[in-house]
Amino acid sequence: MDIGFIGLGIMGTGMVRNLLKAGYGVTAWNRTARQLHPDLAQATLVRTIGEAVGDKAVILVCLTGPDAQRETLLGAKGVFASAKTGCIVADATTTDPKLTLELAAAARERGIRYLDTPVFGSKNEAWEGRLDFVCGGSRSDFEEIRPVLKPLAATVHYMGSSSKGASAKLVGNLLVAAQMVSLGEALALARKAGLDAEALMGYLDVTDFSSALIRGVGRATLAGDFEPSFYLRHMLKDARLIGDFAQSMAVAAPQAALIAELYQAAVNRGLGELNASGLHKMLFEMAGIE
Repeated sequence: MDIGFIGLGIMGTGMVRNLLKAGYGVTAWNRTARQLHPDLAQATLVRTIGEAVGDKAVILVCLTGPDAQRETLLGAKGVFASAKTGCIVADATTTDPKLTLELAAAARERGIRYLDTPVFGSKNEAWEGRLDFVCGGSRSDFEEIRPVLKPLAATVHYMGSSSKGASAKLVGNLLVAAQMVSLGEALALARKAGLDAEALMGYLDVTDFSSALIRGVGRATLAGDFEPSFYLRHMLKDARLIGDFAQSMAVAAPQAALIAELYQAAVNRGLGELNASGLHKMLFEMAGIE
């Protein structure tokens, strides 16, 4: 099977790599011109969306957010205008659940089957095929697409009707963002108190409140490593989406609002191109630590 793929950012590149490893053909398009990673040499990179999706039964999408979705999916020469009737579009973009419903309705008008399939994980998980998918849409369409998602995933979860995957993704991202902020504050406190980094991580590794984020990001931050696996500016976008979603559901989420403001401040300080953990640099500065 030859799959159409839209979006070759950090996440999309890893996903295409694993589709190729699984034996799928891939025809890919990206919004900005770029060269393929050597591991993607077997993929076909094309100049237009139409070339990427026009004859494909399955199309995967991985974009930066709502604005990119509107342009790429709904545009006059976009995915929905170019894809063939009956195809499945699986969209891994983290986005607004309300927009997801609009996209699903627009797809139906053109006889296209649309699934929201956002993922948890970042650069390494995408590269190694260890993403966690949360999916919304028709159950039968989900079962049809599941074998394509399997080589990309550690786990694949069906959450319900259209927009439920997008909703589940924002619920999870609130937990991720909150933990990122609290980890930065804790590390600032530990550094100010003069705790040894190795000893600190030695017990944070094994406590009942530990997590993969604490273990991995904690060590990277203490080593001064903020190489982007997930851009800080994208975490700001997600934090704003979480706040909007909570407001639309009439759910009080004061911590989500604070997280968004902290990430906005970090972007304003020029940290947006760092990893999401680059927020810790700002928190250290606020604590008077270099």
